[in-house]
Amino acid sequence: MMTRIVSWAAISLCCAAVLIASTENDTSAADWKRAESPLVTRWAAEVSPDEVLPEYPRPQMRRREWTNLNGLWDYAIAARDGRQPQEYDGQILVPFCIESALSGVKKTVGPDNRLWYRRQFDIPKMENDGRLLLHFGAVDWVTQVWVNGKFVGEHQGGYDPFSFDITDALIAYQLDDQVNPAGGQELVVAVWDPTDTHWQPRGKQVQNPKGIFYTSVTGIWQTVWL
Repeated sequence: MMTRIVSWAAISLCCAAVLIASTENDTSAADWKRAESPLVTRWAAEVSPDEVLPEYPRPQMRRREWTNLNGLWDYAIAARDGRQPQEYDGQILVPFCIESALSGVKKTVGPDNRLWYRRQFDIPKMENDGRLLLHFGAVDWVTQVWVNGKFVGEHQGGYDPFSFDITDALIAYQLDDQVNPAGGQELVVAVWDPTDTHWQPRGKQVQNPKGIFYTSVTGIWQTVWL
């Protein structure tokens, strides 16, 4: 009986934290605005944090349940050889690259820095034998991922999708015979993108665009989902 009371107390506290986090996210969404751009299409004008690319990203496959992680994330630009920052610079709208107006940031990162992302996420109730995969449509270029402080994987490449099994990194709360990984899971992503100072495929992306060359694309630029 005591175990069950403690479990319900933990879940109640967790739900309260999720409610507070949701309120904070709503406020941030209301404050978000697109960065200035010389060219804005009518589709770009309709973008908002409330519903960013809501379509399931793999139309050739079907899923009864999935969670879209697009939206506002915390971001920070820090030295490449440094650790995860304690404080973040602001919020970025994923999945738009940080150099774009739609990200709400419109900053460059450079080869000497890394771009850090952070957000909280909730997941549905899972059975004891369930596994949870974290998917990235594309991230440019070297990506490292942590869930609840546990390193779950690294990927190199700017144009291909990849995924990690994050089940063992989830914070779980025991309730009777089922495990309920409740809200408050933390996802942190670090990206390094040297662009034209390295050998990776980059098309016309350069650090200092002019003429026929383009602004670099750094970080998450396709849908992230569970």
